[in-house]
Amino acid sequence: MAAFRGSPASASRRPQKADAEAARIVVPFEDNRMLTRLLGEYDSHLALIEDRLGIDAHAHGNVIILTGPANACAIARDVLEKLYTRISKGEAIGAGDFDGLIRHARTDGPVTDGQAQVATRRKVVKARTQAQSTYMRAIEKHDLVFGVGPAGTGKTYIAVAYAAHFLERGLVERIILSRPAVEAGERLGFLPGDMRDKVDPYLRPLYDALYDVLPPEKVERDIETGVIEIAPLAFMRGRTLANAFVILDEAQNTSSMQMKMFLTRLGEGSKMVVTGDPSQIDLPPGMKSGLEEAVQLLSDVDDITAVRFANADVVRRDLVAKIVTAYDKVK
Repeated sequence: MAAFRGSPASASRRPQKADAEAARIVVPFEDNRMLTRLLGEYDSHLALIEDRLGIDAHAHGNVIILTGPANACAIARDVLEKLYTRISKGEAIGAGDFDGLIRHARTDGPVTDGQAQVATRRKVVKARTQAQSTYMRAIEKHDLVFGVGPAGTGKTYIAVAYAAHFLERGLVERIILSRPAVEAGERLGFLPGDMRDKVDPYLRPLYDALYDVLPPEKVERDIETGVIEIAPLAFMRGRTLANAFVILDEAQNTSSMQMKMFLTRLGEGSKMVVTGDPSQIDLPPGMKSGLEEAVQLLSDVDDITAVRFANADVVRRDLVAKIVTAYDKVK
């Protein structure tokens, strides 16, 4: 099988493994067609395993040979066998699945089926970090969940996936997605176009997540009929949101008054998820963010929980995690 990982440059990035814990594990697979999918294009998935675990991994015939620290090789074997099983069941896999299982194995021990996941009509979204698993289980269990942490940790995407999951199974009648538009003041009147033209650019990330977890035609139809509503935060005032899955994104840019207004919209049969990144507050100087205040005030209230993400939970790509860490160092 073709591979471009044997260059001196790639070899120099991998740590030496001539230590007392060194191991050599041979992992056999029955179906070469499924093995090709497991390896990825140009063995890219093996390259990812090498990079994440600091081992050597290469394919030979119908086996994969792992060499390096015993514990790391054991994790790699478990990840490979787990994902091969998924392929045999007809599931699509990608680099994110490898990354997620490796992250879980490092914090939780051996790879198991305990990785949290949520299924929609279009895809199965699996947790890629322990914080994501905690977040997903919190959404299943609680009526109000705060997801707090840096960009790229999957807070909004997972919440939208759960909203789609609940809607498809008839657990809610509609989805309502909201975020502050044009900073906290929502000064929409100065922008050109009608109301949808004004607010769509600020709500685009929510649209993108919806189209990723639901068929596009269903999203368009449900938006037209009001089953899915995407609106700026200011539109929530005076409403009671019953039998709905409600998401407030970018909540760090709400004032205390706005946050109280939004939280008190929660009606019977509804579930609410509030996400935000306290490091990216765009409020005017001196104005307190309603997100952190709400998390603190409601910390002891039953059926409300907050899940905090760290830089290590960034799953968008490694470079994003490095950017977040670099900015945090100068605070």
